[in-house]
Amino acid sequence: MVRPTPEIRIVIADGHALLREGLRSLLEEQTGFHVMGEASEGQEVVQISEELKPDILLLDLHMPHISAMEALKSIVKKNKKIRVILLAGVIERAQASEAFRMGARGIIRKDLDAESLYSCIRAVMSGQYWVMREPISDLAQLVDAENFPIEGAARPKNFNLTNREMEVLAAVVSGSTNREIAKQFSISEQTVKHHVTNIFDKVGAYNRLELALFAIHHGLITK
Repeated sequence: MVRPTPEIRIVIADGHALLREGLRSLLEEQTGFHVMGEASEGQEVVQISEELKPDILLLDLHMPHISAMEALKSIVKKNKKIRVILLAGVIERAQASEAFRMGARGIIRKDLDAESLYSCIRAVMSGQYWVMREPISDLAQLVDAENFPIEGAARPKNFNLTNREMEVLAAVVSGSTNREIAKQFSISEQTVKHHVTNIFDKVGAYNRLELALFAIHHGLITK
C-alpha cells in the first residue's frame, strides 16, 4: 500500500490581512499544502513559529514591530528545520546575501504567479534553495563562501562529481562564464556545458545560482 505524501505545513507572516488571505486561498486550493497559521507582525511570527513548528514559513520582508531579519534570525536559531522563504517586492543584493547567511532558504517576489510560488515551496521543501534571478544577478558577489555557514564539521560526500566536474563547479561559484571556464581548462564551451548539465543532474539544481548556494551549503567548494 502506497502511503500518501504528507502535506506541507505552512505559516504565512505578512502585515497586510488582504495579502495573507489571498495567499491562504491560493495555497489551500493546491493539493499537498496546509496553511496552519498566520502572523501579522514580527513578534507574533516568532511565537507562532515556535508553537506550530511549520515546515515552511512565508515571511514578508517588511514586518511591523520586529524586522523580518530579526525574526528570521530568532526563528532559525530556535528551529533549523523550519524553512523560511522571504516574500519581497524589491530586495537589495546585500539584503539577500544577509538573509541567506541568517538561514533563509528562498526569496520570491510578491508579483510572481501562483505556479512560481508553488514551485518555490516544493523546491525549498526538497532541500533546494530558491532565488529570483531578476533582482539578484551578480552571482560572484552574492555567493561568498565566508558568509554562508556550512553545517557539520565533517566533509560531506561529493555527490559522485568527477574531479573535472568539481573544478568546473568551483569556477561556476567564482562567477566564471562557460567561455571563461573553457579557456581556463583548455576545453570547448560545449564540453563545459556538458559538465555543467551533469553537475545539475547529480545535485538536483536548476540554475547556476542555486547550484552555487547548494555547493557552499554542502561544503563542496572552499575559498
